[in-house]
Formats: sequence, structure tokens, C-alpha cells
Amino acid sequence: MLEESPSSVKARYIMIGGFLGAGKTTAVAKLAQRLTERGLKVGLITNDQGRELVDTQMLRAKGFATEEIPGGCFCCRFNSLVDAADRLTSASQPDVFIAEPVGSCTDLVATVTYPLRRMYGDHFTIAPVSVLVDPIRAARVLGLESGGNFSEKVVYIYKKQLEEADILVINKLDLLSPERVEQLHAGLSAQFPRAEILTISAREGTNLDTWFSKLESDVHGYGPTMDVDYDVYADGEALLGWLNATVQLDATTPFDAERALTSLAREIQDRLRVQHAEVAHLKMTYSPDEALAGEIAAVNLVRNDFVPELSLKLPEPSKRGQLIINLRAENAPEALAQIIRDALHAVQGATPTLTARLQHLEHFRPGRPTPTHRDQLPAVG
Repeated sequence: MLEESPSSVKARYIMIGGFLGAGKTTAVAKLAQRLTERGLKVGLITNDQGRELVDTQMLRAKGFATEEIPGGCFCCRFNSLVDAADRLTSASQPDVFIAEPVGSCTDLVATVTYPLRRMYGDHFTIAPVSVLVDPIRAARVLGLESGGNFSEKVVYIYKKQLEEADILVINKLDLLSPERVEQLHAGLSAQFPRAEILTISAREGTNLDTWFSKLESDVHGYGPTMDVDYDVYADGEALLGWLNATVQLDATTPFDAERALTSLAREIQDRLRVQHAEVAHLKMTYSPDEALAGEIAAVNLVRNDFVPELSLKLPEPSKRGQLIINLRAENAPEALAQIIRDALHAVQGATPTLTARLQHLEHFRPGRPTPTHRDQLPAVG
């Protein structure tokens, strides 16, 4: 159970949701940095169906106190969420908790926000629920543009995430022309009129002040929760293959880690395309053994028809280190495992001095979501 704070001031609880590849981790890091610069203590809580998370690695590399909840979404691991907040409280007494839920999870207001308010309202003030969207993915889901997309039941989860948002945040503003941004804004407003819609670029730092100010000051409102068909929800999650892997990279001479990660991402992308498997998100980090703490390389891929992007770079070549791979795609988990093995073999073959040794591999479909609590109406007070 949450420990009593020595101060009478309640901690702030902020949850930033959004589908896989929407840019949540980048946004969380930017918000945490802003709050830290204002003199506030921040605790971060990451969440995933599996273990060995790139998100956790990236946030810890930036120096933030971060707890990881694997093995299911916040809704199904509510007690673990509370325990994580308790550990952060014991360690550093955060003024603000920022929680990043699994990117395939929905119904968070009924299963997390309202139970948290009901049971721990004396500990927290709860910010409005923000949901980030990748603009190109959102435009395809809404039928505004053509291109690779998910099947109907996965799209059901995507739209349910948008439906429960207090604030819909169109991220990656730098990818679209003003005309396409306006079209997406209008499409989201028409289908989800309850939400306030903001446009930002978390990576570029564009338009963050208005959104962050709301997260710091506004309070989540009251109202009935949305209806969710848990059979369709479960089927949609089960269509997504989940893979986490840890790989030890060793070379006889220093190698370019960014080039190796980008090549690996392209090898994975090519194989997904051949199998007509739509990627939800591919994230990889490489941590050199010889580097200083916090120095990592990172690459992301969020759509089959996009290019792998380097988000973090290393100052110099490396000889050995640990590679973490998180891949989520609409494909059989066993097929994803074979894709990773084949892609690693291809990159290793192209770099004769490099050896890639698979240390950990898990691949699965998420199980049926079974919430710990589900409050259809908020506790008043």
C-alpha cells in the first residue's frame, strides 16, 4: 500500500496513453525533463506485456527514476502499479508520477483512473487522460488516407483509446503539411467530439507548453465510462505478436552501432513486408559495455512503409555491448522470432568481425485482458 507522504501536498498522477508507435516515451521524457527543471521530483512507471523494455532502458539512460511493470497492462496489474508507486515513493518521494501504459491497452479510465481515485484519492490528484496519435497511422485508421493498416479488431482497440481521451494529442507534427494536419484535426473532432485536440511534435519540442500546462494543473473530470466489448478487445490484442529479445554483440574491431541497428531494422522491415505483417512498433537500443552510463543508441520503426529512425546516437564506435529488441506486429509470434533470427544472421554476415549471441527471447500473443477493478462511475470527492 502507498506510504504516507511527509507532506500534506498530494502527488500528481499523469497517464499518457496511445497506440504502439505514437511517441509516448519521447513525450514522457520531455515532460519529465520539464518538471525536473522546475525543481519537482518525478517518478516514471513503464508498462508492457513482456520484459526487457526499451522504454525503461531509454528513460533510465536519461537519469529518471523508473519502475517497470511487465506481464500485462495497468488494468490487469493494478496492484503492481500501486506497488511501483510505493517503491518510487520510498526511494525519492516524487511530486509527480508519470505512467505510460501498454500501447495496445484501452479502458484505462474505468480500470485505472477511477479505482485509483476511489482507493487512493488522499494520495493523488489525477490529471486528464492524454492519448497520443501518430498522425499518419491515425489518418489511415480514420479512412482519411490510404496505406498499410491493421485488421478490424486491432482498429477497434485503436479507436477505443481515442474515445476515452480527455486530450487527443496529434504528435509528430513535423511529418505533415498544415493542410493534412487540419484534415486530421477535423476528422478526429468529428468522431471524438468530447476530447480537446492538440498538435505537437514531442521530438522537436513544438507546442508542448500548452499540453504540459494542462497536465500539471487540470484535473480529470467525472462521467460514465465508455462501453467496451471485451471479446473484441481480447481478439484484437491476440492478433498482435509480441517479441522481446536481448542480444550480446561482440566485435574484434570497433563497429558503427548506429549503422548496425539501422541495418538490422531494415532487415526486419523487409521480412515483415514479405509476410504482409503490419508492424505496430519496432524499438531497439544498444548499450556499449565500454560507454559511460546513459550512453545508448536507439532506433524506431512505426510503420511498414516508413524508414527506421535513429533517436539516440553514440559518440564513438563500440566493440561490445547489449542489444534490446522490442517488436510488436500483426503476425504470429513464432514468425516474428524467426524474422529476428534471420535478420540478426544477415547483419552478422554483412559484418564479418561482428558476433551476435541471442541471450533472451520471448514471443507470445497477449492474453485476455481481465481488469483487477472496473469502476463504471467515478468516486465523487
